[in-house]
Amino acid sequence: MIETVTELSALRARIREWKRAGLRVGLVPTMGNLHAGHHSLVQLARENADRVVVSVFVNPTQFGPSEDYDRYPRTVDADRAGLDAAGADVMWLPSVPAMYPHGVDAAVKVCVPGVTGVLEGAHRPGHFDGVSTVVSRLFNQVQPDVAVFGLKDYQQLAVIRYLVDDLAFPVELVAAPILREADGLAMSSRNQYLSAQERPVAATIWRCLQAMRAASQSGQARQAVEAGGVEQLASAGFDVDYVAIRRPDLGEPAPGERGPRVALVAARLGTTRLIDNLAFDL
Repeated sequence: MIETVTELSALRARIREWKRAGLRVGLVPTMGNLHAGHHSLVQLARENADRVVVSVFVNPTQFGPSEDYDRYPRTVDADRAGLDAAGADVMWLPSVPAMYPHGVDAAVKVCVPGVTGVLEGAHRPGHFDGVSTVVSRLFNQVQPDVAVFGLKDYQQLAVIRYLVDDLAFPVELVAAPILREADGLAMSSRNQYLSAQERPVAATIWRCLQAMRAASQSGQARQAVEAGGVEQLASAGFDVDYVAIRRPDLGEPAPGERGPRVALVAARLGTTRLIDNLAFDL
């Protein structure tokens, strides 16, 4: 049976107990409203650790002024049941004061340079500062040996990799593959906001990514591939934030440069903003 912990002192006591027993601790950070994709992260953490902590915390510092923090769905009971079935040992359920004891406005902030300024960072200013700040706090609270993050949030994982390397966190990062619905739509808590009419259209993002991979591998120039992706999504009814092909470090490849690539998309369908990506080789 999963244990729900709401006080940092109790969490640290449990972690100390595990560490004294020589157990390897895994962490899966989440904002709750969990689905099968999150459960797969827990299962991957279980494969890499003896005990698994899943944090459920809607982090106010990663929401922008136009993003409604108060409307983010809180489904604690359903999350607890799903995590129990997935094999988690502890659900870490801190309050905002437990996470930010001096208050959100007076909190120490962690800012990662460079990789946070493009793509998602350009469209959501300050978002990755909030992510870096809360992940640093979770690493300090849980002291995990391994932490699992989903590849769907590709840029977030790149930011956290930089963070772990630069601040020398003794944490092994494990990247979990994207789980998809039968039509290719990446599993996401945001999918529940799609209307019945929008839901089949949303899978256009997956077809767009596949088309970008095929066009790139056939020798088309990057700019032409990106323009084609924008056209495909816009014609399906999306409001496109970006369509991009980058190196794995999210830098722009030089003309004629070969090597691994990732295609990334962020676009709105109605009121729902969706992101996805696809890695491939040239």
